[in-house]
Order: sequence, then C-alpha cells, then structure tokens
Amino acid sequence: MEEEHVEKAVFVGIIRQGEDERRIEEYLDELEFLAETAGASGDRKFVQRLDRPDNATYIRSGKLEEIAAYCEENAINYVIFDDELTGMQQRNIEKVIKTAAVIDRTSLILEIFAQRAKTAYAKMQVELARYNYMLPRLAGMWTHLERQRGGHGTRGGMGETQIEVDRRIVKERITRLKEQLKKVDRQMATQRGNRGSLVRLALVGYTNVGKSTLMNLLAKSDVFAENKLFATLDTTVRKVVIENVPFLLSDTVGFIRKLPTQLIEAFKSTLDEVREADILVHVVDISHPDFEEQMQVVERTLQEIGAGNKPVYVVFNKIDAYTYEAYDTFSLEPPGKENRSLEDLKNSWIAEEKSPCIFISALQKQGIPKLRNDIYKMVAEIHAGRYPFNNFLW
Repeated sequence: MEEEHVEKAVFVGIIRQGEDERRIEEYLDELEFLAETAGASGDRKFVQRLDRPDNATYIRSGKLEEIAAYCEENAINYVIFDDELTGMQQRNIEKVIKTAAVIDRTSLILEIFAQRAKTAYAKMQVELARYNYMLPRLAGMWTHLERQRGGHGTRGGMGETQIEVDRRIVKERITRLKEQLKKVDRQMATQRGNRGSLVRLALVGYTNVGKSTLMNLLAKSDVFAENKLFATLDTTVRKVVIENVPFLLSDTVGFIRKLPTQLIEAFKSTLDEVREADILVHVVDISHPDFEEQMQVVERTLQEIGAGNKPVYVVFNKIDAYTYEAYDTFSLEPPGKENRSLEDLKNSWIAEEKSPCIFISALQKQGIPKLRNDIYKMVAEIHAGRYPFNNFLW
C-alpha cells in the first residue's frame, strides 16, 4: 500500500528586544499546530534575534539563505512566518526561497477558515476576508510580465493593465460579498429579535479550549468538537433550561493571538451573539502553559468588538490535564509559574477577587453540577429582573 504523502513545513519567527526566547518557541509551537490543522507536518523552526523585522525580507539575508538551502535539501513544501508579511517582503523572500511556498500566519489562518467553513454564510465571510487580504498584494502576481517586456523598466503596458483589471475584479467581488452579507446579517438580526427577552449567555475563549464540548454538556446537543484549532466557525445557539429557568446559550468562533483584522471585520455579525449576550462565559484551558496570555488575547478581542464591558464568568477547563513541577526548595531560582499547583492557582485567583470563576473538566465531567448551579443563579437573577411577577422562579 502506497504511503500517503504529507507536505512538510518549517516555521520562522524573530525574537525582538526584551522578548523571552521560550515565549517565541511557544508561539512557533502554536504556528505548527495551525499548520497541522491545515494538513501540513511541522519539520523545523528557525528563529533570529532582531530589534524589528527587516523591511525588505523580514529576517536578515544570511538566515534567509540558510532557510532556502534547508528547504531545497529536505524537500520542504512551505515556509511559514509567524507575522503578517507585507507584499514587498513576500516577493523578496520568494526570490531567495524558490523551492517552497512562502506564506504568513494570516494566510495560514485564512486557509484554515476556508477549510472549516461549512455554511454558505461562513464561506462568504471567509471569502471576503481572503479578498481583503489579497487586494494590497496583487502587484507581485505579474512579475513574469515585467520580464516579458524585455526589462526596460518602463511603467504602464500589459502587466500594469492586468494588475488594474485584477484589482477591479477583486474590488467588485468585495462589494458584492458585502451586499450579500448585509442581507444575511439583517435576517440574523431579525432572528435574534424574534427570540424575545430570553437571557443570553455566550461561550467565548481562545481556540481549542473546549467551548464546544462544554456546549454539548450544558445544552445536551451535538455540536462538532475536536482537538484542532477553529473546529467550528458557525455560531451555534441552543435553548437551555436549568431547573425551571430557560435561557439561550451560544458557542462562538475561537479567538487566537494575532487574529487577522480581515477576519474580525468579516465575522462581526457572527460576533453580534457576543455583543448582545447578557453574560459571557469565558472558557480557559488551564492546562496550557500560557493560559494567562490567552485570556488577555480574548479580553483584548472582546474590547475590539465592543463587548469588553459585559459581565464575565470564567470557566477554567481541562483541570484533568493540568501539570506542574513541584518547587525545589534547594533551588537558587525563585519559583516560576510552572511550579504552581492547581490549589495555588485556585486560591490566588479567588483571593484576587476577579470575575466569578469555577475549575472544571468538561471531558471528565468534573465540576459540572456546580457549574450548572452557578449559571442557574446568574440567569435566574436576570430573569427575575425582566419578569418580576414570575414568582415560580423562587
């Protein structure tokens, strides 16, 4: 039986002044997870210390040539950069790396979204994001025509005309997609309006933290969930009743570090479920070494979409996968975050009097009865305020 061919990718990042090398390694690990989600296998990571990305080639020429040689020798299919490349940077890099496709973090995420989009609405949103990403990068697509003109360096002519034609086609497509999406947005707004005054909860969080698994537990539904980034793009809304209190629960697309602005713009209507929610249930993967930074990414994104002032209930998920290293009292180094036990985390979080929270395992169903009871109390309080004469609630 013939072995299935798996395309290989290498990853490139820079360590800026004041940044921790370990942190960059974790960023590149996430980039590798993204690539695996898209169907490529990670091969090697390349890192360079720079005060800032090189304007022309993102990294220095020596490192670029090293990567090019490695790709040629090892039959690498993709070179993936952890930051968004400008059109000029990408064109210059491609002149050196000729045996592998050069892509950046943004185009990789857009590719995953394109693979994951199932409904016509999600497909339109992703297509709009891709065209918005493509528009400023069209100039580099016709360099072969420059060579055909004999290299006189003249402007105008066939190549430039083709670029203008492409720009017009892309702009027309963007306009048409925006018009189509506006129609669907109005329909979705009407649907949300028709739900009446039921209390709304929205599950939010970094991608792959277990939101869909939690949705399935609370709503007893069958929402697609798997251990991959962006397992679901379409917002799912279910009516849930705990005790005698009904409410609506929505599962939304996961956030991620450096989420492309094109996607935030394209998915604004989907994120209306977040903006219109009464309570945000922020699901956190506490087993992830950088869960606190992931929380900050989610909080910043909520601010960006105008939902930063909502009441938040934090659900620390995956306690079954949490690990730590016991602190060596003879060590000369002070204890780090890798030395914190789960009890330490619980006590510190509760002591700081941040948002109300709970520690659970959705997979092992640990803490779910208390979670349901906490949600019941929050929803019942809002419900009683809206329907003061419904004494049966109490």
